[in-house]
Amino acid sequence: MKSFTRLIGTSVLSLVALCLVLTAAMPLFAAEGEFKTVSSEVLRDMLEEKRAFTLVDARTSDEYQVAHLVGAISIPDKEFDKHVALLPKDKGALIVLYCNGVKCGKSKKVAAKAREAGYTNLVIYPDGFPVWEEKGYPIVAGAEYARKIETTKFSPAQLKQILAEKKDAYVLVDVRDEFEFAEGHIQGAINIPAETFAAKSGVLPKEKGIIVYCNSGGRSYSAYRKLMKLAYPSIFQAILAEWKEAGFPVVKSQL
Repeated sequence: MKSFTRLIGTSVLSLVALCLVLTAAMPLFAAEGEFKTVSSEVLRDMLEEKRAFTLVDARTSDEYQVAHLVGAISIPDKEFDKHVALLPKDKGALIVLYCNGVKCGKSKKVAAKAREAGYTNLVIYPDGFPVWEEKGYPIVAGAEYARKIETTKFSPAQLKQILAEKKDAYVLVDVRDEFEFAEGHIQGAINIPAETFAAKSGVLPKEKGIIVYCNSGGRSYSAYRKLMKLAYPSIFQAILAEWKEAGFPVVKSQL
């Protein structure tokens, strides 16, 4: 019986050891489309562990000046030839590129130009700056980073008219928590909580106007700023408290 127990124990230990080996051997980068990709968490670890690679911000130079990932160099798509000398001389060196999220194509455009220039080890960070910032990972913030912006707001009457006459041209987003949304929201709204807004913004079409609202304006202001960084062209804000004060209805839903 003791021999059997020892055998089982040895087998379990061997299985655990095998799992650890396989986990250690797992690739850092996922295969996706024409370029490999890296997750936010893996990129964070790479930076914390000071691994050898070049991090490229493919957004505009103005966006880079406002804020960028720690250690990133700026090589905008339209200025590639001007800044290509910033890339490593070793054409096989690892280069990670990012821009403004999953619907931003600038990082892929710069990667394509780098590939044409002979670079072979190119990886895209698809979540981009907005998700990195949303997760609270380290950034370098410029003087303009905290500058307050003026949002384009819809009054309750304007919003009601839009929902009645032009609802197909807009997406209404409630950025409050899920339980708040369930307790009462504007008919037709979808729920994307503010704290994970950038990470889940891929469902929002850029060809439509995006209207964000919360109860008093704080969280929808945050979502509005994230939409700006994600390069959405048509963004609006509304206030749920004002909607209710105007006597307009809300609907409940199941959690």
